[in-house]
Amino acid sequence: MSKEQAIPQNNTMPNERSIAFFPVNIFGAIMGYAGFTLGLQQANRLLGVSESIFYAFALLTTLLFILFSIIYFMKLVKHPKSVIAEFNHPITLHFFPTFSISLLLLSLIYIDMAFDIARIMWLLGTLLQFGLLLYILNNWIHHDKWQITHMNPAWFIPVVGAIVVPLGAVHFVNMEIAWFFFSIGLVFWIILNSIVMYRLFFHPPMLKLLEPTLFILIAPPSVGFLSYMTLIGMAGLNEFSRILYYIALFLMVMLATQMPRLIKVPFALSWWAYTFPLAAFSLASYMMYEQSNHLFFSYLASLVLAILFALILHLTIKTLVAVKNKKLCAPPQAPQASPEVSSK
Repeated sequence: MSKEQAIPQNNTMPNERSIAFFPVNIFGAIMGYAGFTLGLQQANRLLGVSESIFYAFALLTTLLFILFSIIYFMKLVKHPKSVIAEFNHPITLHFFPTFSISLLLLSLIYIDMAFDIARIMWLLGTLLQFGLLLYILNNWIHHDKWQITHMNPAWFIPVVGAIVVPLGAVHFVNMEIAWFFFSIGLVFWIILNSIVMYRLFFHPPMLKLLEPTLFILIAPPSVGFLSYMTLIGMAGLNEFSRILYYIALFLMVMLATQMPRLIKVPFALSWWAYTFPLAAFSLASYMMYEQSNHLFFSYLASLVLAILFALILHLTIKTLVAVKNKKLCAPPQAPQASPEVSSK
């Protein structure tokens, strides 16, 4: 019978070893900050929100990305076995693309401020994203370890990265590359969505700490809507773009009904999985407002952006408390049996 492995947990550890357990999924926080920053940019352009707030968060996001990258590079140099262990883990493997997606999102932030730097970030992010996507897909196909109970919404992260690429591709390279990545992301989103739903419907529940990753379900249709609208040159809404947006809207409503359950999950880095999908949906709603002129979408986008700000503030405080208490990094726990196993 299959066993579902637990993600690394937060426990006190000796200071000298903490860097060995610096988690790769911390870059999910960068995705959240970057998405919020892009939301502020749209709020400034469409609603007149102060541009200085956008610049402040752009700087903060950049500094955090540099800090996390330096620490994780030190981990790679000093503790390569720990990085390999994360790379071989059925859950943390799928968080490695959060680094490349962070680069892609930063390139969008800097596209108007420093075009050449933004293009370099986009190129690096795209190459890393494509390499990780190929590796992970090959890992899924030629494996001897994956079980259906390992599947969770975090498996969407490599796919989300592919759909993010076109947002910058139309500015930095050409439309064919943009359509190439959009096609990959769209098709594999549909495939993975079916598998994830099958896993959620017909197998034991996910680990509690993974439940916040359900919000990742919102990201592919939201980013897909943004990329598709960018690809067609903002020519106006059509049937397909509306399908993408309204799927995202339905998932937002559905997951909002589960919040009383989700807020009971103990704090962990997996909570940062709430942030980027909310940012992506806010951006999609701003675009819907721009294309349709319906004020409802403007109000909805601004409401989600405000909620996202409160959530990022809350998670930042929680994460800093974890750092202060030396509980941010921890060695991986031994695999835990899934409910399917323990019930036998």
